[in-house]
Parts: sequence; structure tokens; C-alpha cells
Amino acid sequence: MSCTPFFEVRDLHASVEDTPILKGMSLSIGRGEVHALMGPNGSGKSTLSNVVMGHPGYKVTGGEVIFKGENLLEMAPEERARAGLFLAFQYPVAIPGVTVANFLKTAYDAVNGEAKMSASAFIKTMREDMAFLDMDNTFVNRYLNDGFSGGEKKRMEILQMLTLKPSLAIMDETDSGLDIDALKVVAKGINRMLNADIGLLVITHYERILQYIKPDHLHIVIDGRIAHSGGPEVVQELEEKGYDWVREQRIEEPVGV
Repeated sequence: MSCTPFFEVRDLHASVEDTPILKGMSLSIGRGEVHALMGPNGSGKSTLSNVVMGHPGYKVTGGEVIFKGENLLEMAPEERARAGLFLAFQYPVAIPGVTVANFLKTAYDAVNGEAKMSASAFIKTMREDMAFLDMDNTFVNRYLNDGFSGGEKKRMEILQMLTLKPSLAIMDETDSGLDIDALKVVAKGINRMLNADIGLLVITHYERILQYIKPDHLHIVIDGRIAHSGGPEVVQELEEKGYDWVREQRIEEPVGV
């Protein structure tokens, strides 16, 4: 694995409707690394993912987000996607009237520009990914997330990720609401994407997904900044102690890896 980070969050501050949420978030992810981000409700985990992707409802008041040497905060959301950034949403949006197949092909073409794939080759690849995720062939003709179950929405996010092949994927509580069978399928899809050139950030409330997606680093967010970082052993500490032991620590400055 490369020790040189290709994604860095530097002392990031952000607010929603003048309420500060991120208060000095710092984080580095190198190629081939898997990072997990955990913390109590309202600590800033999902705010980080939304700010990184350019959600207009969040105002950045300080800091930088560097990806492949460029400041993401100066890019439009679609430019961030073309640069290789991907976010799996916690609550995917339904788009009635747009089929899964049309959405995925349009998204693929938009991200890849001139390097487009023929329709027949695209359909073949998409169906292979769907089979891997145990998705029925009729899925491609359904309207995007319209009437989907929670598990189907999350599999759709993973199918989109496999289609776009990002350089850095952020999974924002993709495991939320999944039963154990659906969780295993989602984890299988994420692990299929991983290689030495791709970074992954898993944002989660639950340790169980980390049984299937093994993090190299785990970070705990408290009150808008990273209060503790460590290796996979931190998962066991959280299971035993919860977050109180982190809150009790004296935090002099944000911790980055």
C-alpha cells in the first residue's frame, strides 16, 4: 500500500444554517487503504461526506479537501465525480420515469467522457455485476429507487459504484437498515471493487459491517473532529467501552493519519 495520501481533509470547518458541525476535521487516505469513520449521532460523519461531494446545503468556513493534488472545494459536484470520487448515499433518492439501465449508462458516459462503452458491452458488464450482487435481471427496467426496498436501494448504490469504478469511494452508512444477508451482499460488492489503487472510507454506526470489510484505520468522530484514530483493534474497544472513553480523553488537537 502507498503511504502517500491521495485524499486529505485538512482542518475542515463547515456549518449548516450557521450551526457549526465540522470543527477542524483532518483525515488522510492513501491509495489501497480502507478507513472506517464512526461516532455518535450528530458528530459530523455524514456532514463530512456531503461537504466532500459538494452538497449546496453545507457551508465550508475553513480548511481544504485535497484529492489527487487538487482542491475539491473549488470543483463543482460533477467535476468531483469525473475526478474519481463516489458517494453511496445514506438515503438514495428515487427518480420515477428513469430506468436503472438508462441512469447507469448516462452516469457512466458522463464520468468517462470520450472513453465511452458501446451499449451492448455496457449491458453485458452491468448484468455481470448484477449477478454478482444477486440482483434479478428485471431490475434494469425498474425506475430508479422507485418502490425499492431498503436492501434494493443499497444494492443499487453498490451496482452504481461497480459501474463507475471510482478512485475513492465514500460509503455513508450503506449498512443502515440491512439484514445480515443483504449486508453480506453489499460487503461482497464493496470488496470486489477494492484494489491497490482505490481508497475507501466507510462511515458507519455499527461494528458488524467491519467484520466483512476490514479497515486498515478506524477513526472516531466526536463533536466535529476526529478524537481518536487507530487500527482494527479500535473496533473491539468500541464494543467493550462505547464512546465514553473517547469523550473522557483530553483532546488537544485533531488527529490525522
